[in-house]
Amino acid sequence: MSSSRNRILVPEAKEALNQFKMEAAHEVGTPLTNGYNGDLTSRQNGSVGGQMVKKMVQDYENRLK
Repeated sequence: MSSSRNRILVPEAKEALNQFKMEAAHEVGTPLTNGYNGDLTSRQNGSVGGQMVKKMVQDYENRLK
């Protein structure tokens, strides 16, 4: 029994999340494409996720000011 916990809670936000991911990949120099990215290393994929979190934290901190 396999269930994915990586589901989008607001389906209307899917395109915006994909755009955000592509921007983060571009910023860290990871050649992410729309489609299969299984040829990328864990380090490359992790750097994209890390960049996304970094930008979200910066945005939150800016909103607190």
